[in-house]
Amino acid sequence: MRAVVLKRHGGFDALEYEPHWPVPTPGPEQVLIQVRATGMNNTDVNTRAGWYSKSVTEATTGSAYDTLDGAADNTWGGAGIAFPRIQGADVCGMVVGAGARADQSLIGKRVIADNWLRDWDDPLNMHKTGYFGSEADGGFAEYTVIDHRNVAAIDTPLSDAELATFSCSYATAEGMLDKAGVGASDVVLVTGASGGVGGALIQLAKRRGARVVALASPAKHADVAKCGPDAILPRAPDDLKAALHKAIGRESVTVVADIVAGEYFATLIDALDRGGRYVTSGAIAGPIVSLDVRTLYLMDLTFYGSTVNPPETFRNLVRHIEAGEVKPMLAATYALEDFKAGQQAFIDKVHTGNIVVVM
Repeated sequence: MRAVVLKRHGGFDALEYEPHWPVPTPGPEQVLIQVRATGMNNTDVNTRAGWYSKSVTEATTGSAYDTLDGAADNTWGGAGIAFPRIQGADVCGMVVGAGARADQSLIGKRVIADNWLRDWDDPLNMHKTGYFGSEADGGFAEYTVIDHRNVAAIDTPLSDAELATFSCSYATAEGMLDKAGVGASDVVLVTGASGGVGGALIQLAKRRGARVVALASPAKHADVAKCGPDAILPRAPDDLKAALHKAIGRESVTVVADIVAGEYFATLIDALDRGGRYVTSGAIAGPIVSLDVRTLYLMDLTFYGSTVNPPETFRNLVRHIEAGEVKPMLAATYALEDFKAGQQAFIDKVHTGNIVVVM
């Protein structure tokens, strides 16, 4: 099969296009998926570059880092990755084979994948989780294998490429909103609103009845508006409270849903109302931030980190997709042979929404 294979941490030279890579064989509880499309995500870039290592303190760039020096904490879970590795978690494809103990009825079905690999005897144990395309080979290839409990057949007129935009971005967003307990009484401020997670946060928060204010570059406001926020502001207003007051008639929000962090972090925290919640699942502008702890305790704030989701998050997402309650934000597709060009476009972030690799 054709595959894009990560051979080590580094820049684009660490990725190799392989035209004759072995097709995987499904284990007893796995299904074999003929991949049709796989979405790109920050995890792919961060893992390739080794950005997750605590030795790296700068923003996500997609470049190799000289500070790694053999660091063992260079993947999302704080442990090393085994090479070679096929990345890519957001798989949409057709089940074409199944192990002896797998659900045989999935054969011939179009499916999408739940990215969290679990101990299915203890599925809520976060210590026993892995990530598809990180701890096991993923979908930047013509075939992949995964536990049959990690896939769902899906009934929708959406294209394969459109379906490949959902699993990571939208499950990440839903997990963030679950952690923060977002409901109809909330006003949610979404950073990085032009990205895949940002667009998903807007749609899923609106689905819950919340008011949503999106932060994005002005050039992307027209595209962000398609997700339905109540207001859109520039990416980092000089006076955020004044901008909020002008846009929605109040200077504070009840929830900040952040995937950016960086130098603007303190400004975001200052915009939280008393008793407000901050939830994060990324730090693309830089992981090291400034926090006045007095603001945290005097304003009775609550902070949430959000990474591993329970199984029902994915199942709920499938229902939202089938009901038409969320829509894909497909920015562009790239052929597998053009993978590096696609990932460079993803890093450049001129696009709005998700970039997908098609087979």
